Amino acid sequence: MLAIIKTGGKQYKVSEGDKIKIEKIEGEKGTKVTFDEVLFVGDEKEVKIGEPLLKGAKVEATIVEQGRHKKVWGIKHKAKKRYKVKFGHKQLFTQVEINKIA
Repeated sequence: MLAIIKTGGKQYKVSEGDKIKIEKIEGEKGTKVTFDEVLFVGDEKEVKIGEPLLKGAKVEATIVEQGRHKKVWGIKHKAKKRYKVKFGHKQLFTQVEINKIA
């Protein structure tokens, strides 16, 4: 079974047993999470596509880890003004394991 869910402004293709890193959501390690914004559910025999969301479809997951990605560097620069600033950013993430697609 395959599903496409929407969370944190992004879409993820998931199946049961997958571990994915998504934008940070609230919750402790081991907490159950339900994703209600399901866009697609299907397998080889049957396909259901939402317009834009499927009614009654849910994806259940468990939080595995809360963390931060590696640092990404950026530069601000203004030409001919002797202005240059280097900055770094670490994005927060939540790793979840998909338990059930219903």
